[in-house]
Amino acid sequence: MRWDDYRQSENLEDRRNGGGGFGGLPGGRGGIGIGTMVVLGLVGWALGIDPRILIGGAEMLGVGRSGPPQESRPASGPPQDEMGRFVSAVLAQNEDIWTKLLPQQANRRYEPPKLVLFSRVDRSGCGTAQAAMGPFYCPEDKKVYLDLSFFQEMQRKLGGGGDFAYAYVIGHEIGHHIQNLLGILPKVNQLRQRISERESNALSVRVELQADCFAGVWAHNVQAMGRIDQGDVEEAMRTAAAIGDDRLQQVSQGVAVPDSFTHGSSAQRTRWFTTGFKSGSLQSCDTFRTNQL
Repeated sequence: MRWDDYRQSENLEDRRNGGGGFGGLPGGRGGIGIGTMVVLGLVGWALGIDPRILIGGAEMLGVGRSGPPQESRPASGPPQDEMGRFVSAVLAQNEDIWTKLLPQQANRRYEPPKLVLFSRVDRSGCGTAQAAMGPFYCPEDKKVYLDLSFFQEMQRKLGGGGDFAYAYVIGHEIGHHIQNLLGILPKVNQLRQRISERESNALSVRVELQADCFAGVWAHNVQAMGRIDQGDVEEAMRTAAAIGDDRLQQVSQGVAVPDSFTHGSSAQRTRWFTTGFKSGSLQSCDTFRTNQL
């Protein structure tokens, strides 16, 4: 994926202790990396779209450093490390694509979200942001939260990695922002308060698969810009398969329990990303009116 000559987004908040972090794409140092934190990070990312649910579970398990979380002051200027610049460029690509696409396909103006880079623990509009939660979108403040150590763990533990794969993860979270702008997330969260846990999980799967499909729509347009190299799409699909609920549950507990899925199986996540990638159309991503996920 070609990104190093792309513009840097003005909507990135770098709270990594003054904008530091590890230099280079994964393979650098830093992050949580070991033991229970790894397991909680992988499983926690698959527990649902509402980060407050994850926060409660993580705090009960004692994840993160001791003491109250502090919101770091964003570093001034764009990130100077390679991975920070990569995230900023991918965010800028999303801004340019969705600013054009959303009015055309949904008659809605695109309001770009902020993307917050943090290390280990921070504050979000939805409560505590912790590395163990993985990347998440907070609809309360319309921000995406990302600890870059997630990409290292994703590569080392699950075999999903590569710059386009990491860009897909960012695109998935921006997909949740699109859902919020379209009014989908508020309706889903209201409905989840009135249904059973099993039904809520099934609804969450549809939300997550639609975000995967929206990421595919973004990827379709990146390809049209001539910025996808051979093998990039395969990277993204390997990552979609690596973070399917069935794969994550097999890793964490040795067995997959479909009724507890909240993001979709590996096959479902791959299929819906591919649907958006092939069509380039938001209309192809209606996961709520199909019986075939």
